[in-house]
Amino acid sequence: MNDLRIRGLLRSAERPPRHAGPSAPPRREYPDQYAGGLGPVEVLPAVACVGTFHSTALDPARDPVAYRSRLTVLWFQATPRLPSDCDAEPGLRDLDWAGLARDARALA
Repeated sequence: MNDLRIRGLLRSAERPPRHAGPSAPPRREYPDQYAGGLGPVEVLPAVACVGTFHSTALDPARDPVAYRSRLTVLWFQATPRLPSDCDAEPGLRDLDWAGLARDARALA
């Protein structure tokens, strides 16, 4: 069920069309030692976040005024407080911007 939830959130992050990168892998917890009828009970952190980030164009040949790099990321966290560099999950801090982001025309 959690995998379905994650796929649904990624699909919604792609509307309107924008580049959605892979989610930062959520920390999954297994509070029960026994599996139920659908498998082990798995709990995701309570808050699902979708963020779209922009930076300068990745391709230096592109017009720096007309193009920006962009990446939409899905991640889960325990509280609604925005993460900072020191307390963000490693999967979120260590995203490969150059490998995942895409250049797109900047919105006018």
